[in-house]
Amino acid sequence: MLKRLMPHPILSVALVLVWLMLVNHVSLGNLLLGAILALVVPALTGPYWPNRPKVSHPFVAIEYVLVVLWDIVVANIQVAIIILFKRNADIRSRWVTVPLELTSPEAITVLAGTITMTPGTVSAMLSADGSCILVHCLHTDDPDGVRDDIKARYERRLKEIFQ
Repeated sequence: MLKRLMPHPILSVALVLVWLMLVNHVSLGNLLLGAILALVVPALTGPYWPNRPKVSHPFVAIEYVLVVLWDIVVANIQVAIIILFKRNADIRSRWVTVPLELTSPEAITVLAGTITMTPGTVSAMLSADGSCILVHCLHTDDPDGVRDDIKARYERRLKEIFQ
């Protein structure tokens, strides 16, 4: 019964939190409307999620979020330094091909989104067979280091999360 009422509990909690952040005022009415949305939206979209991804290690997912947030802060500072203090002639933009060990479409999507959210990098293209992703770096002298960093910091954790 509970599974039928809340087919995606994490999505339901996220919807309530997002609704409360959007209205920017916590009240009983807003909480009730958020709860109604949290029950209705997953119930309506449930048929479109036949193979829902399984999150195997929720604590690794929390660690992943914290690592990404830290990397976003650090990358913002690095990009600001590049823009403010480097001459255009000294900026070395590079394309980096990152071979993927991930097979889950959800995990690959999270990786591509993470790369794009981190300032200074953009995921540009996924190969047709899903075996590698093309990443553009604003400035790097070591494309192999960027590839290894993406694999070590993000892909390794995503493999654990989406086993």
